[in-house]
Amino acid sequence: MRSNSAPQSVNFADTKPHYELLDGLRGVAALLVLVYHIFEGFAFAESVNGEGGGLITTLNHGHIAVDFFFILSGFVISYAYDERWGRMTIGGFFKRRLIRLQPMIVLGAAIGAAAFFAGGFERWDGSVAPVQWVMVAMLLSMFMIPALPGCQYEVRGNGEMFPLNGPAWSLFFEYIGNILYALFIRRLSTRALAWLTAALGVLHAWFFVGNLSGYDSVGVGWTIDAVNFWGGVVRMLFPFTMGMLVARTFSPRKIKGAFWICSAILMAVFAVPYIASSGKPSLNSLYEVVCIAIVFPAVVWIGASGRGEGVSGRINSLLGELSYPLYIVHYPIMYLFYAWLIENRYYTLGQTLGVSALVVGSSILLAYACLKLYDEPVRRWLAARFVGNQKRN
Repeated sequence: MRSNSAPQSVNFADTKPHYELLDGLRGVAALLVLVYHIFEGFAFAESVNGEGGGLITTLNHGHIAVDFFFILSGFVISYAYDERWGRMTIGGFFKRRLIRLQPMIVLGAAIGAAAFFAGGFERWDGSVAPVQWVMVAMLLSMFMIPALPGCQYEVRGNGEMFPLNGPAWSLFFEYIGNILYALFIRRLSTRALAWLTAALGVLHAWFFVGNLSGYDSVGVGWTIDAVNFWGGVVRMLFPFTMGMLVARTFSPRKIKGAFWICSAILMAVFAVPYIASSGKPSLNSLYEVVCIAIVFPAVVWIGASGRGEGVSGRINSLLGELSYPLYIVHYPIMYLFYAWLIENRYYTLGQTLGVSALVVGSSILLAYACLKLYDEPVRRWLAARFVGNQKRN
């Protein structure tokens, strides 16, 4: 089972206008990820029970939502921070990023431990993980220290970097991207950034179309072996720098219905069936690379050109606020859902419609509760204590 999706963070800015539609699109992608993981569960349960090959048949490309989030991250970070370095230190930048990301990472690890407890600390192979190693895994996850495959605190037994909350892997690479931005990338001219992005694009295509991982997709990064670590770095850096390049070269155009156009594009991209091929190149990976290199930057460009007003604006705001909490807390619920699917040998939506709807609804409600009761109050307190007054971008 690979957790290949992840949402992006919202940044703080002092005075710049806010791109509401990009918030809304982040939320749309997060909801599509949630649905994608339902179908991932069916494929995973079939594979574990030896009754299928593990192919996800609906929203097959949903895992590249994480690459869309990386592009959004690069766009928003460049837009929010490129012009502020004369009055902001590297330490100040990292404080802002930690305040935005870390509270929900901590809570996600705790919710993951609680879900593992609810499942009897049972690994995927049916054995029971020692409680002390579950506690170690939770503590390390809170500090974003990944588990090596097969080590004692890789408690679920599937090789995940963060076994209590698998999708946290993308935040690990998000932090790497933030560090590289603060130390190096922000100093590049737009021309130099364009050359860097082009070079990373070539490396990205070579790695994934050449199928170096053997996954036949761009879905690397969820574990910490050599292929996944370096593949995860490449997977993050190309869309991350692409987003920055779009932010630096962007000039808005008036586009009516931008939110609905972009949402439809995302749904269509994720819904394309798996593209089979034998050997190399990987046609499935080629499709995903094209989406990341061409389609997603275009979606960000269109989304940044649109406007959300009235009801549409409120929807965009709500979707944006929910996107990160939904991403970081939904997967512990999925672990319980997957275990239920395996035990009962259910592999289709028709067999599980009621429970699947409950999983989706409870994930959204949990994310909203975490946002309002924990994330927003904690971030406000931390911002006032360590940064001072700041507005969100």
